[in-house]
Amino acid sequence: MKLTQEEKTQKEAVQSPFPAFNNLPESFVPRYYDSISQFYRNRIASDFNGMFLVAKNGEIVYERYKGMANHQYKRRIDKHTPLHVASISKVVTAVIICKLADSGELVLDKDIRSYLPEIMYEGITVRMLLNHRSGIPYYGYFPYSIWPANKPLTNQKIVQLLNQYKMPLYFPPNSQFSYCNTNYALLALIAERITHKKFPALAQEMIFEPLGMTDSFINNGSQNSDSLSLSYDSKNRVEPFTNLDGIYGDKNLYTTARDLLKLDKATYSGTFLSDSIKKEMFRGYSYERMGKSNYGLGYRLREDKGKSTLFFHTGWWHGSTGCYASLRQDTICMVIISNHYTRKVFAINRLSTLFGSYPYEPLIDTKENFVQPNVAKTHVNEAVNRKRNE
Repeated sequence: MKLTQEEKTQKEAVQSPFPAFNNLPESFVPRYYDSISQFYRNRIASDFNGMFLVAKNGEIVYERYKGMANHQYKRRIDKHTPLHVASISKVVTAVIICKLADSGELVLDKDIRSYLPEIMYEGITVRMLLNHRSGIPYYGYFPYSIWPANKPLTNQKIVQLLNQYKMPLYFPPNSQFSYCNTNYALLALIAERITHKKFPALAQEMIFEPLGMTDSFINNGSQNSDSLSLSYDSKNRVEPFTNLDGIYGDKNLYTTARDLLKLDKATYSGTFLSDSIKKEMFRGYSYERMGKSNYGLGYRLREDKGKSTLFFHTGWWHGSTGCYASLRQDTICMVIISNHYTRKVFAINRLSTLFGSYPYEPLIDTKENFVQPNVAKTHVNEAVNRKRNE
């Protein structure tokens, strides 16, 4: 039976991973363009290397691309240049895990040993990895004495070292919050165990291809080369790859502002993510300490009484810094990414007040962690020394 045009449109809408947003009113761009442009010129543009984008209802209102992706090869940054977005990668990892939960292949409140039976920790669920309430130690603090600086660390090796040195948790599971990259490295492993596919290929299959994110990929370390978009310090000196640059899930997403916009748009769709899983993603889980900083499942939050919640994720690895912000109350997406070290990117929340009543606090809040770096390093070193003295 031949479908009518209306039936075809409805069928496509059901199958599409994107929501059917209303078209922007003609007055929207003229109303906001000058203010956004002024913000970019006054706060961002000087010495900026990267990409900047603001969109409403999935439609780009303003975008700029500036600077060098790779000085050696004289590659400039444009709308199709994948840049390393550091911890913004966690959003993609969380979406993959939540989609696996949506399909019944994974249970968020199941013990992680159901998926990683070799790990020694008890009482940690998948959800606790997602919201950073596991207490698992940070792999970046493993001393060179147990893993040499010239030997690439992998996701699987992280588990082996945690077990081998019997590294205790920072705190009892689900008792408090402490942001830790190890959580997301383990989530990538869990996704691999469930699907029997490597995480970079899984991201391609579940996220990038369905959403048309054609300029995005997960680097597993094998692509580390001078031909990539590189990372630079504030004096334009290239940041070399290290032994931690083969770990994915917590970082190693290379993408563009336009591709992140596609992902943001899809998160509003009930066909891409169920309404029930979105309720779990876009809420806070850590209220032991008074403050406005919180974390959902793959998203940071700024919450302030009487204001709309700001959902976002920052990124900072070597010289790469960035922020992706989702103003869900107003269907606004803001993306800023730089491959030359700058803290300018962390001020993008100031622009959010142009569109509604949003929290104004800085996006980098080191006081939100219960476990501070010096304590965490000591914790790991003590475990290593105990093992050696056995």
